[in-house]
Amino acid sequence: MMNGMAFRKVKNHLMSFVMLACTLAVLIPLALIFVHIVKMGISSLSIDFFTHIPAPTGEPGGGMANGMLGSLIMIGGASLIGLPIGILGAIYLSEFGGSRMSTTIRFAADVLSGTPSIITGMVAYTLLVVPMKGFSGLAGAVALAMIMIPIVLRTTEEQLKMVPGSLREASLALGVPFWRTSLKVTLRSAMSGVLTGILLAVARIAGETAPLLFTALGNQFWSKNVLQPMAALPLQIFSFAIAPYEDWHKLAWAGALVLVSVMFGLSLTARYFSRSRQAH
Repeated sequence: MMNGMAFRKVKNHLMSFVMLACTLAVLIPLALIFVHIVKMGISSLSIDFFTHIPAPTGEPGGGMANGMLGSLIMIGGASLIGLPIGILGAIYLSEFGGSRMSTTIRFAADVLSGTPSIITGMVAYTLLVVPMKGFSGLAGAVALAMIMIPIVLRTTEEQLKMVPGSLREASLALGVPFWRTSLKVTLRSAMSGVLTGILLAVARIAGETAPLLFTALGNQFWSKNVLQPMAALPLQIFSFAIAPYEDWHKLAWAGALVLVSVMFGLSLTARYFSRSRQAH
């Protein structure tokens, strides 16, 4: 009996050690990457970085304000396109989940979420850039929306499934129309989880570069016209990182630090909403 108990304790300690080692294997590379980005990029952060466009080649200073503005515009455009489609599609799947159409939509969303982002950029290039005969922020927003839609759709559907059916039944019993019940009762009850999915989707598209190479292309100047080539922070980081100029390399590290910090903040916010939902 004692030998068996001792063996179980050894097994328990061994598996605890293995799980701790696996956790460290995930956290240590992440910490090393973040520390290295902070070390390389913190010295180049300044007010000018957030308020100025890139300086001409060979001149010191400059910033990536146009890239940050372009990213905000395209992420905002992608959200205007992707969020209504993803949320309304999720409501349909949660309410009519057993139909053949729902199965097809679910399968298509899973395939789309697993499609490499560069393919999404090529599709947007074919559908928008070629017919419009030019690169544009609009094409970039559409490419990002195509990445966002399946993420929002699937996460929102899972959150809606967790809403008790008694809430729907009580609302319908009071004479509330079905569409109003779906929007005002079911969706509102799952709102914290829906916000989590939205923030995760925004964090995902905020760092995408490949689709924008085929669509927005990039711009070294201020550009607010969505029908013209537009700068984006990931594009500028990519362009400056492969350039042969040391000043541009420093700006690329600073841009990487800003981008990683934003994505980290969005992930923490999503975690907060997820925990608040679990607490309730």
